[in-house]
Amino acid sequence: MLKRLSIGLTALLLLATPVAAQEQRLSPELEDRAKVLFLELRCVVCQNQSIGDSDADVARDLREIVREQITAGKTDSQIKDFLVARYGEFILLQPVFAWHTAALWVAPFVLLLGGGILAWRVSNKRPKAVNVAELSKEDQAELDKIVNDYKG
Repeated sequence: MLKRLSIGLTALLLLATPVAAQEQRLSPELEDRAKVLFLELRCVVCQNQSIGDSDADVARDLREIVREQITAGKTDSQIKDFLVARYGEFILLQPVFAWHTAALWVAPFVLLLGGGILAWRVSNKRPKAVNVAELSKEDQAELDKIVNDYKG
């Protein structure tokens, strides 16, 4: 009875223990190439992390796909093209420069130029500094009297 109970508990513990999926490793040169690619591809779950930085299951799967493609002898651009065909251009952390992404590339410069022009125009509309003439002796005496009365 004790033997069956210990076997049953052992089986339950083994079933309850999560098994981490082991990622395939490449030679050091190919693994370095893969790591560079990992940093250029976006995790489709995390969205603001590369697949190299993400711990999501999808990122792990994408890393495996990249390693498989490298093992198959594909170039970096062929791997990116494969992933873009599968997931869309969103998977690239740095968007490509094309007619449909031109606004992403041009907008920061246009906004910066527009802001500079606006700041220049606003600064030129300020009233110019007026040269104030010195007070006459009578006005200065009156002002001094007012100040002294206020203080005292």
